[in-house]
Amino acid sequence: MRLKRNFFARDSLAVARDLLGCFLVRDFGNGKIERRKITEVEAYGGEEDKASHARFGRTKRNQVMWETPGLVYVYFVYGMYWMFNIVTAKKGKAQAVLIRSLEGIKGPGRVGRWLLIDKSFYGEDLISSKRIWIEKGSIPKGAKITRTPRIGISYAKEWAKKKWRFILEQK
Repeated sequence: MRLKRNFFARDSLAVARDLLGCFLVRDFGNGKIERRKITEVEAYGGEEDKASHARFGRTKRNQVMWETPGLVYVYFVYGMYWMFNIVTAKKGKAQAVLIRSLEGIKGPGRVGRWLLIDKSFYGEDLISSKRIWIEKGSIPKGAKITRTPRIGISYAKEWAKKKWRFILEQK
């Protein structure tokens, strides 16, 4: 069952935690549809979060973060990777969740490559998209959820220490 808008219209920390065990579904448009369990995410808390792209206010790059929850926020890094994020919270709050890993795919750059993400996904609506969406899932019995500080944001000082990274550890 595809997740509805109200799932995403919550604080990024709640959405991040609840995305673990859900399935990211990608229809590649050639008859191939893949479903992968979400196993690692990071929450970003809006303009006050010094690790968030929203910290400097609205720009052409991050504008979608202030829009409707459930939209896709993608951005290009290191000249080679598209990062896949989901806009959360209510419109105007600029929160998002980065998908860091899927079952069998570790790292946000690899996730973007596997999904064949590009700039055309910017602002895509996960609620109605025919090429990408999230389906309800569950945490497997015996699995553990670990919270750690986010990765690669040492510039954000005290914000880098917040345990806003969630990992689904399965046996």
